[in-house]
Amino acid sequence: MRRLPSSTIASLVIVVVTVLVLVVTWVVRAGLGPGVLDVVLPAVALAGVLVRERHPVVALVVVVAATGLYFPFSALDAPIIYLPFVVLYTAAERGHLIAAIATGSVALLAMGLGEVSGSTRHVDDGTFVMITGWVVAAIAAGSVTRNRRAYLLEAERRAREAEYGKEEEARRRAGEERLRIARELHDVLGHNISLINVQASAALHGLKKRPEDAERALRTIKDTSKETLRELRTTLGVLRQVDEDAPTAPADSLSRLDALVQASGLKVHTELSGPLDRLPVEVDLAATRIIREALTNVARHSGAGEARLAVTAGDGLIMIRVEDDGPGVTYTEGSGFGLRGMRERAAALGGSLEAGPRPEGGFRVLATLPLNGAT
Repeated sequence: MRRLPSSTIASLVIVVVTVLVLVVTWVVRAGLGPGVLDVVLPAVALAGVLVRERHPVVALVVVVAATGLYFPFSALDAPIIYLPFVVLYTAAERGHLIAAIATGSVALLAMGLGEVSGSTRHVDDGTFVMITGWVVAAIAAGSVTRNRRAYLLEAERRAREAEYGKEEEARRRAGEERLRIARELHDVLGHNISLINVQASAALHGLKKRPEDAERALRTIKDTSKETLRELRTTLGVLRQVDEDAPTAPADSLSRLDALVQASGLKVHTELSGPLDRLPVEVDLAATRIIREALTNVARHSGAGEARLAVTAGDGLIMIRVEDDGPGVTYTEGSGFGLRGMRERAAALGGSLEAGPRPEGGFRVLATLPLNGAT
């Protein structure tokens, strides 16, 4: 069963109570049947009250006019004076403030002129002032109710927008986190497995002719695979968010550059300059990942067994340069997920990365990272 709106219920209550009071007034005060105006004018006013929600201005004019005509021309004095206050409130509450003020002012002016020019005083000065106060109060209450409802609607709209903004922010952060995890997994799996593949090929190639090289390659495979498993377990542990103890092995850092260079399987000529032991964590990690990717590319693509690595810190910057003289470069500027990942790491910190063939042969990776611009 459909429930009636509260405003409709209020209108019905007003009509019923008014009719009962009119009937009681006619019986008690007159003892005779009411006249035509005693019935028609209250009926018109009550009809206006019933339609005040849909047609507030029409109801306002009808009710005020019917009430104003009732008291001078009807034979019986009935208490329907409160009906104009109801429609004045409704008109102001529905946004027809000017119409409510104009109608109330005209009604008070007409009442005042009628009392002054007429031979009989229907209301004294105190009652007139009281009626004026009730008119002002009804209009003011309607306007305050409308403003409060508008404020609540605006607050609700802002709350919905804020909630939607939170959802958008959560989706954006989730996307960034997925990108970060994908980059980490690429670094962990792609780099190390590529090195394992290169060292396995070297071990197979020199197994019979140069056993010492094969042994060194297999040892590198063992160390690299162990490191890969450790880092993979660390990443998956973060994703699972389990309660087990976190791995205690140190994370990649320039302070462990020797281990990283050794794991590459290359002969690397390293040049270090400037303070590298107190770098911001994100700068330290990005620099290490870029070096790892660059050395992996040398091992996979260049065909060279040697590389040159230079790391310089100073003047608020850290510069990384990785070069090789190999003839076998098969990728170009901007290609491959490895180069893209290095650029994204550098750009995320406000830095830059250049990668491409050297004029004298080989390949060069040059990265510049700000020390105080990490984001």
